[in-house]
Amino acid sequence: MTRRNFIGSASCAAMGSTTLLSSILNLGLANSLSGLTMSSVDSDDNYKALICILLAGGNDSFNMLVPRNGAHYAQYASTRSNLAISQNNLLPINFTDNNGKQFGLHPSMPEVQELFNSGKLSFVSNIGTLIEPMTKTQYVNNSIPVPVGLLSHADQIQQWQTSIPQTRSSKGWGGRMADILHAGNSNQNISMNISLSGSNIFQIGENSTEYAIRASAGGSVGINVLEANNSFDQVLKGGAESLLAHQYQDIFKSTFKNKINHSQSNHEEFSAAITQAPQLTTTFSDNNVSANMELIAKTIAVRSALNVSRQTFFVNFGGWDHHDNVLNNQTAMLGIVSKALSEFQLALEELNVADRVTTFTISDFGRTLTSNGNGSDHAWGGNVMVMGDSVAGGQVFGEYPSLALGGADDVGGSIMLPTLSTDQYFAELTKWFGVSNGDIPYVLPNIGNFYDVHSADLPIGFMNI
Repeated sequence: MTRRNFIGSASCAAMGSTTLLSSILNLGLANSLSGLTMSSVDSDDNYKALICILLAGGNDSFNMLVPRNGAHYAQYASTRSNLAISQNNLLPINFTDNNGKQFGLHPSMPEVQELFNSGKLSFVSNIGTLIEPMTKTQYVNNSIPVPVGLLSHADQIQQWQTSIPQTRSSKGWGGRMADILHAGNSNQNISMNISLSGSNIFQIGENSTEYAIRASAGGSVGINVLEANNSFDQVLKGGAESLLAHQYQDIFKSTFKNKINHSQSNHEEFSAAITQAPQLTTTFSDNNVSANMELIAKTIAVRSALNVSRQTFFVNFGGWDHHDNVLNNQTAMLGIVSKALSEFQLALEELNVADRVTTFTISDFGRTLTSNGNGSDHAWGGNVMVMGDSVAGGQVFGEYPSLALGGADDVGGSIMLPTLSTDQYFAELTKWFGVSNGDIPYVLPNIGNFYDVHSADLPIGFMNI
């Protein structure tokens, strides 16, 4: 039995603490790696945060961002058949690509429409996991390796978090960023990486892990018995404190005790800080996604009390595996995302930090363009969103593919071959976040296949750096 399994199955389960489980594995140990160069991240004026929203299950993103004019819409409607959104129902956005293609959004996304048209949000099109650049001919001839477990939920959701598609890895690119940058935070107790959705791969590095908080709890969660929230806990508290104050000769017991104490101490520190969050005038919707975004805004608001200059946040919004009833499901779920993004942006503007926070979406993969009857199946390339005042907003980056069956990017079964890699997407975010050019290959080991990290040009161009 591994140390992680022992702690998870025995001790932490008994204590019932989400924060404890995440903290005890690696609490306050996220230090910069030997030989890596840490950028200067030591002042509030230099504060930056990245917010990762995982649309888990595989978002059918060619119904999120849709060509809306002339022959381009006709091609979309023909290929998508009963999954096509009516041309009259699309929400127009102010952008025309080099091929004369105009775009509209899913009708449940008026807030994203406003964000896009006001220059606060952009799309990155036809992006996916790639080991190296690939053409349709190379794919057909099997002359370049494809990602491990292509079209598999488990593999692709992992690879979007690791950006290492040639193998299965338990370390994420957000965690590797923390390996480098966490030492720049004056507060070394609480991880740079904060999760609203428990354990995840994105935020785990060689020396880093996530610090889990919960919107339902209003922040971090401590050890129940030490919180003494009821009479039973009051009885047990003295005994627990005695156990945690005891000096143990056994090294495991001693280490375990120290981690428990450290975890509770950090919970108390975080809880004290979050109580200082200002009362926001922005109203958030009554759903889990908006509640998570509200807690993130409050955590950012108390960055000075927490004494941090860099943070990442992770939110998992699941349920996007729409093999059936895709139109009705997306109407509800894209509406939730749209409102949450707008509310969060308003809160950041209220806090005067909208230029220091960048929010981006990821998903397992795009989905087939053709219908399986009433839904769509697993595919590859898809479209994502990136939001913030530092984003070059109001644009569709990358090349939106032809949606004709058998087209240049259709590798069979209406599966789109990505023309942009996750490495390019993430490299631009890491550069904005403050990772030095020389350290980007540590965060993204395959980046050299797509981009010269010392280039004066950006990998894609969607960030103002």
